Amino acid sequence: MLTYISGGQRSGKSRYAQELALQLSPRPVYLATSRAWDDDHRQRIARHVADRDDRWTTLEEEKYLSRLDLTGRTVVLDCVTLWLTNFFADTKYDVETTLQQARDEFDKLMQRDCTLLVVSNEIGMGLHAATEAGRKFADLQGWLNQHIARRADRAIFMVSGLPLVVK
Repeated sequence: MLTYISGGQRSGKSRYAQELALQLSPRPVYLATSRAWDDDHRQRIARHVADRDDRWTTLEEEKYLSRLDLTGRTVVLDCVTLWLTNFFADTKYDVETTLQQARDEFDKLMQRDCTLLVVSNEIGMGLHAATEAGRKFADLQGWLNQHIARRADRAIFMVSGLPLVVK
């Protein structure tokens, strides 16, 4: 089962996904995809870690999510945006290669026997990116979000901490 949870920055996506995971499992997995890019980002990561208690198992994987043994688990994948950033940086900002690699890896993950709650950002709803790389990434994020949402059993859009059921 795949639940896709998207929304803007600080819309309550992660909190909602974690609450839902705890309703589905007494021992969920938090699958963290972020690289610690700078001090600010390390502080954001620390805030997310502090949000979870000892019921959670935390796994960290920057790109190859399908390599993890998630069989029978309830998994919060947080988040697609940071995961996609890792591919984008590693391909030296090649849009086509990044999108293909991310789609392929996501499709492999979907073959795992687990309950997935996937968190992603709707970055295309914000300001128009000032840089070419930013515009390319916004396009990539939108295309990958569509790829994931099509496969989702359920899709939730978060607005100001409130879940709106889309699918």
